Amino acid sequence: MNSKPFTRSKTTHAFSTLPPLSMDGKSVVEDFRRYFSRTLGRSELNEAAYHVYTSFAMAWRDRIVERWKKTQASYDAEDSKRTYYLSLEFLMGRALSNAMLNLEETSSTTDALQKLGLFLEEITEQEHDAGLGNGGLGRLAACFLDSCATLQLPVMGYGLRYEYGMFRQKIENGYQMEEPDHWLRIGNPWEIERQEFAVRVKFGGHTEPYTDDQGNTRVRWVHSHDVLAVPYDMPIPGYRNGTVNTLRLWKSTATDEFDLDEFNAGSYAEAVGEKNDAEHITMVLYPNDASENGKELRLRQQYLLASASLQDILRHWVAQHGNDFSQFAEKNCFQLNDTHPTCSVPELMRLLIDEHGLNWDDAWAITSRTVAYTNHTLLPEALERWSVSMFGRLLPRLLDIVYEINARFLAEVSLRWPGDSDRQQRMSIIEEGPEKQVRMAYLAVVASMSVNGVAELHSRLLQQHLFHDFYELWPNKFNNKTNGVTPRRWMASSNPELSKLITSVIGSDWITDMPQLRKLTPYADDAKFRAQWRAVKQANKARLAALVQKDCGVTFDVDAIFDIQVKRIHEYKRQLLNVLHVIHLYDRLKRGERDGITPRCVLIGGKAAPGYQMAKRIIKLVNSVASVVNDDPSTSELLKLAFLPDYRVSAMEIICPGADLSEQISTAGKEASGTGNMKFMMNGAMTIGTLDGANIEILEEVGSENFFLFGLNAEEVEAIRGHYNPDAIIEQDDDLARVMHLLECGHFNLFEPGIFDPIIQSIRNPHDPWLTAADFRSYIDAQHSAASAYLDHDHWTRMSILNTAASGKFSSDRTIADYNREIWHLPNMAQ
Repeated sequence: MNSKPFTRSKTTHAFSTLPPLSMDGKSVVEDFRRYFSRTLGRSELNEAAYHVYTSFAMAWRDRIVERWKKTQASYDAEDSKRTYYLSLEFLMGRALSNAMLNLEETSSTTDALQKLGLFLEEITEQEHDAGLGNGGLGRLAACFLDSCATLQLPVMGYGLRYEYGMFRQKIENGYQMEEPDHWLRIGNPWEIERQEFAVRVKFGGHTEPYTDDQGNTRVRWVHSHDVLAVPYDMPIPGYRNGTVNTLRLWKSTATDEFDLDEFNAGSYAEAVGEKNDAEHITMVLYPNDASENGKELRLRQQYLLASASLQDILRHWVAQHGNDFSQFAEKNCFQLNDTHPTCSVPELMRLLIDEHGLNWDDAWAITSRTVAYTNHTLLPEALERWSVSMFGRLLPRLLDIVYEINARFLAEVSLRWPGDSDRQQRMSIIEEGPEKQVRMAYLAVVASMSVNGVAELHSRLLQQHLFHDFYELWPNKFNNKTNGVTPRRWMASSNPELSKLITSVIGSDWITDMPQLRKLTPYADDAKFRAQWRAVKQANKARLAALVQKDCGVTFDVDAIFDIQVKRIHEYKRQLLNVLHVIHLYDRLKRGERDGITPRCVLIGGKAAPGYQMAKRIIKLVNSVASVVNDDPSTSELLKLAFLPDYRVSAMEIICPGADLSEQISTAGKEASGTGNMKFMMNGAMTIGTLDGANIEILEEVGSENFFLFGLNAEEVEAIRGHYNPDAIIEQDDDLARVMHLLECGHFNLFEPGIFDPIIQSIRNPHDPWLTAADFRSYIDAQHSAASAYLDHDHWTRMSILNTAASGKFSSDRTIADYNREIWHLPNMAQ
């Protein structure tokens, strides 16, 4: 590609600043018409819904780009310190509605559209969710970028532009079926390709020593198979403040080189085959890594993200500062969103040493002062490990650097604890065994200036268990940053009527200063306000009921309690415990115990990883129980169960405002934080939950009288290990025994015998890590308390208001302010 700039005279004004675009509805719609007719070449005779959407999105993008360019120019002019947020996942959701909210779209736009026979809601519905994440990790990253722009902090996100995002989930005969999610099939009007910033990323080959011009022995990476990483930029607008930050997503493509020898020998397919493989790296959101091929592809994705992003950052630095890196650490910070981007550590060392000529000590001083690591899991099996053989085959130079980092680190451990070989083995970045492994989480801890968990309990458990040895060595490295979610999308946008009601009594400043929601507290005692609050909730429940009817074919009664659990399907999140409660209620109804049973509609949604067979079996159980319960006229009047297929961000925007009861029921000590719990709380749902993750802090904020607590705590969970006897628990609890009998006799799978045996065995297993039977009785009692409380609608509404009023701590604005104050130290860049 020829990137040479045009030559033009000094008097040329083609690129002078254009007059700003008008924000009034008439001007927006005129631009929409121009894009529709002239750019896309459409007319009323051949219009399609996505053409209408694309044209309207482009009209809004123009207005964002004005602010985007100005923001980036101000960052460069100020030479401000910057943070780069590296994440393999960004679940951004729909961009159009977010842009209109942040740029303060007015009713004049709606009016102008209606004159053309178009409706804003129908247009926004055409946008495909950018499913570039598996769940909470990616959604958190999106919230963080929103808050960084709203707080006017110079933060840039880096991720991968997956051609196929999180799979679309279909349910057939109760089973999860996966379909490709080609979210880019009609294009993405929000991205701008930046071919001029494409970089080469190395794979394979080998390393060799050489002597440089100064007589120093150095290492170079040769005979590699390179791919090209091409960036696509998406704007991230702040809330009505003129700031627009950047999310840069990398797409892998083939380089221009061609093996002419193979081609001339007649091996055309072989000559281009490896180049075609380059496209596959970012083809799909990271795959099931149960196979060796899956593991290799995932490592390729992680390295592509790290190498392309760091090369891009260093290119920008050199353009402004030359090859002087003396102030680099003072001007840059790299936040690793979980363990996935940890290849950034050896890659930064490689670039500084091999490409920019720094010595080891100077390069390490920069790396260890700029990298910060956020851990998102307490599950050891979820921490990245790569076999040394595969790591060395794909990334030979990085493996050299990892070994050197580890040798120097173990020397430090030896000085601190002389002769403690067991501790050295425990802490080594290289795990010994039949097949040596690179422990990526340990590499991240060793190299980082800051290591944080994402809830108070999670951070404490990291220090006491998962990273205890490292905490003893470097206690000052460890800190907590409780997660949060953006109130712009999760209240102002997704729950506009509640937002209007709140604003009518306390003003609108809460949208960027959520602790102001505490001003709602007195209104919980105002009967008129409670009536208005309940009316909004009922309207939101009607909207959710329509979604359930459309997607599930199940009718939800808006007067029933809406009991919701939507999140990734995983055993530790215990959707199974929720189903056991539904079976318990069904059993009571079938035995004629109708008194005291509150009408209840239970909604479960979420995707199971394609290779996670137990999670997929739990989905089947939910659907099988739903079929029996919903089709039984003796129970369906008081109890409904539905599984929502293809749970996604846009669905959550309807689910969250309509929820009465939020299920946050993970085994204590297993959930790092959770963010769904925060979204539900903000929108006035009560939480039924364990003392796990951020539930603990939610309970502290709202008070025990407005939270339905149950189950063992983290310490009790650990104490029961080794002498857990679920069979005895089942035998001593008549309710649980009846539930197990219905499962074991095949009542919910009469025509598919044995399909739920693995689930039954897991409940009865004395080594069940999720302790399902242990928490059953406490959970049933808490559910009974919630059902009884719901019968007093006035009191329930009061609790709902108080939950929203207490949710201010869980804004991602507060989280990001904490990151900035204690780790990043960025300036506020008010426009």
